[in-house]
Amino acid sequence: MADDSRTRSSIWHNREFLLLWGGQTVSEMGTQITVLALPLVAVVLLEASAFQVGLLAAAETSAYLLVALPAGAIVDRIAKRRLMIWCDLAQFAVIGSVPLAHAAGALTLAQLYVVALVSGVLSVFFSVAYQAYLPTVLHRDQLMDGNGKLAASRSVAQIAGPSTGAGLVTLVGAAGAMAADAFSFAFSACSLSAIRTREPRRPRPQADRRPTLRSQIREGLDYVFRDPILRNSVAFNGTANFFVIMVETLGPVFLIRTLHLRPGLVGLVLALGAVGGVTGGVAARYLALRIGSARISWISMTVLSLPGLLIPLAGRGWWVLLFGIGWISWTFSSTVAGISLTSYRQAACPPEMLGRVSAAARWITWGTLPLGGLAGGALATAFGVRTTLWIAVAGGCCAGLWLFFSPLRGMRDIPLKEPDPEPEPDPEPEAEPEAVPEKP
Repeated sequence: MADDSRTRSSIWHNREFLLLWGGQTVSEMGTQITVLALPLVAVVLLEASAFQVGLLAAAETSAYLLVALPAGAIVDRIAKRRLMIWCDLAQFAVIGSVPLAHAAGALTLAQLYVVALVSGVLSVFFSVAYQAYLPTVLHRDQLMDGNGKLAASRSVAQIAGPSTGAGLVTLVGAAGAMAADAFSFAFSACSLSAIRTREPRRPRPQADRRPTLRSQIREGLDYVFRDPILRNSVAFNGTANFFVIMVETLGPVFLIRTLHLRPGLVGLVLALGAVGGVTGGVAARYLALRIGSARISWISMTVLSLPGLLIPLAGRGWWVLLFGIGWISWTFSSTVAGISLTSYRQAACPPEMLGRVSAAARWITWGTLPLGGLAGGALATAFGVRTTLWIAVAGGCCAGLWLFFSPLRGMRDIPLKEPDPEPEPDPEPEAEPEAVPEKP
């Protein structure tokens, strides 16, 4: 945990956090360029169908189902900053292979599937390590502020990334635009290398009994399922992600093939939605103080997200802005709720378990992404893109009911409690191991 002298008012003077924040902001901007460019490469250059675009999204997000759980246990065993640096360098090589292959005339849809899958695996390890590493450079009282700034940066990247990507797509093509993402990972690796804060020592296993990977995975899952706030928050996120990925996957197809929007303008429309994320990241702490962090989490996702129903109503001409307005409401609502729920997890979980608990939560919440991508592609093939968007936005707006029908509805604030201490070994040598209750 960061030193207690790092008070809430000094976060702008925290060199380590600024390095972490700056590197991640640039990397997020590059990633948002690829979010736009990768499906455009498939649709425009390789003439992929709606179902093939859905498969591409499933390939990228299936990593959360495949490796998220072991990633958490692995992250808790090794140095997190070093792992993040290696993930960034690997992403530089993987993403950079697309423009190189296109320049050589050797780019195929199969390569895009491989790039999406490998990049997704690296992203899982990085994001799990990143959330577990943040409390190393920030004090517990700073987590809400720090997560708010990170969320705002992510949303700024969602504005600047697609709009910058749109310009790059126009100038150098969709494949060439992905080179910017590759170099953003190199910048992030350099920023992480400049951080000097030491990570807390990891406790050594007792009596030569190193915990198995399976037991550590189970501990993370058990912690999530026995905490009612975590349990309902992952159910909400998992449901929301299942439907949101349909909109993200089919959005470029809808804008290009149904509304006949030029590829260079697609990024600008998608960037409009990120305005809500920036506003949500900036306003989250204020709303949490004024309304309550528990109240605003379910109010935002059951009321403020309803304009998302405008997305499938978008049409040609100025009516395309309905798509952006719908995105604004969704990104604002999800950002406000997500900051409170993430801050609770980081503050409530013991530091030595944060990696596997974060991974268990992500396995559930992001594990629905490939399923949503496949379902979106299949539904679009069977019923059409616009009808599938109606299904997606209706389901996404209902996801907040998980938070409404939960303990959060009876609270004003989400309790940012001190983490429960890990069970101490009984000082008496004859103590029986059943003195520590077995986790369900």
